[in-house]
Amino acid sequence: MCVGVPMQVISIEGDLAMTEVDGVKREASLMMLDQDVVVGDYVIIHAGFAISKLDQEDARETLALMREVFTPELMG
Repeated sequence: MCVGVPMQVISIEGDLAMTEVDGVKREASLMMLDQDVVVGDYVIIHAGFAISKLDQEDARETLALMREVFTPELMG
């Protein structure tokens, strides 16, 4: 299964962005986007590329759902 993850841009140098979510940082290429991206924006990262830009509310909702789905249930 392939999953794109919403991450916040924390720095940009040329066509490369450093992104972060939950303390995990990843470098990603911005060359596939046709929109301007600035520090603080949220982008969907897949296979090392930012493939889409999204607003903060959508990013937070998506991350909340992903955390719920990918958090293992406690066995009891």
